[in-house]
Amino acid sequence: MRTRNVVILGATGSIGRSARKVAQDIPDRMRIVGMSAHANRDELAAASRDFPHARTAISSDPDGEARLVELATLPEADMVLIAIVGTAGLKPALAAIEAGKDLAIASKEILVMAGAIVMEAAARKGVQILPVDSEHNAIFQCLEGRAPSGVRRLILTCSGGPFRTLPEEAFGDITPARALRHPTWSMGRKISIDSATLFNKGLEMIEAHWLFGLPMSQVDVIIHPQSIVHSMVEFIDGSVLAQLSRSDMCFPIHYAVTWPERIPNSLTPLDFTTLGKLDFEAPREHCFPALRLAREAGTRGGTLPAVLNAANEVAVAAFLDERISFPEIWGLVERVMQTHEFSSDPSLDDLIAADQSARSAVEDLVSGRKPALPTL
Repeated sequence: MRTRNVVILGATGSIGRSARKVAQDIPDRMRIVGMSAHANRDELAAASRDFPHARTAISSDPDGEARLVELATLPEADMVLIAIVGTAGLKPALAAIEAGKDLAIASKEILVMAGAIVMEAAARKGVQILPVDSEHNAIFQCLEGRAPSGVRRLILTCSGGPFRTLPEEAFGDITPARALRHPTWSMGRKISIDSATLFNKGLEMIEAHWLFGLPMSQVDVIIHPQSIVHSMVEFIDGSVLAQLSRSDMCFPIHYAVTWPERIPNSLTPLDFTTLGKLDFEAPREHCFPALRLAREAGTRGGTLPAVLNAANEVAVAAFLDERISFPEIWGLVERVMQTHEFSSDPSLDDLIAADQSARSAVEDLVSGRKPALPTL
């Protein structure tokens, strides 16, 4: 029986809190040896009382990035859970890989921005990349080591967010408060807006492309409002395997930590006698351009996914600050994608530069009050 020594980067966010619950549920299999928070010192201090042997860091401190790298490379750690929103987890993730640590990734931006670099480094060092996003964890379980050659397509399920059925003409009236009310999941502010725009699903499409070695043309999205089927794999013989569980992030975290074994836990299983029906429908891609933009970025590759991700991050912040309207999130991302200086084979420095350039471009557009609407 193996105990994993785990560092949680982002221990006070929604994923980090779930990870701490898992550690308390299976203390003989998961030992937290390091935790970080961005600025929530009080909650990190409270978490330290539950895990007194864990080293801690505040990433918003002046030496925050160095402290994250220090935690990610702790000699006693054998797994690093990246649960930091945005791209701040990229350098710690690469440092962890170089130090021979397995990665459990909940921050999809890392693979969106630098998927080729991260996956190449992991292969070179012989470390495992374990997805914690419920959708990618579901696909990981369905594949169980099967070769990509046997897969016809990956099917990412999507709740559809709070505006799944809202008429497109009403999108301009959407407020941040409405967009933050997700119908299924309790998540942070940025990811909640990404779910409302479907950029979250677009980023997941690119992440799946890198995690499972399949082209973007074999990654699809289907709306499933109940969020019980977390994703599916369709094989070349027409068979489809799906992974189902209640909407609780403790399930994928538990699987990532205990993989390749399955062990008991205290999580409540599905009761099929009370489940009711499961609905599926095609996404309204003409209303939610995020899927089209993500497919374009993932297909072209190079610097474009980093630009998509960075532009979206700044646009979401502008929307939350009520500086732009909801549809302008897509429009700003599209405009910056169209105008940035594309590189097909970027280095890590090139990707960081593209990220910063995209952020500046969006901020300039917003500050100059020239936000764009998406091209339909």
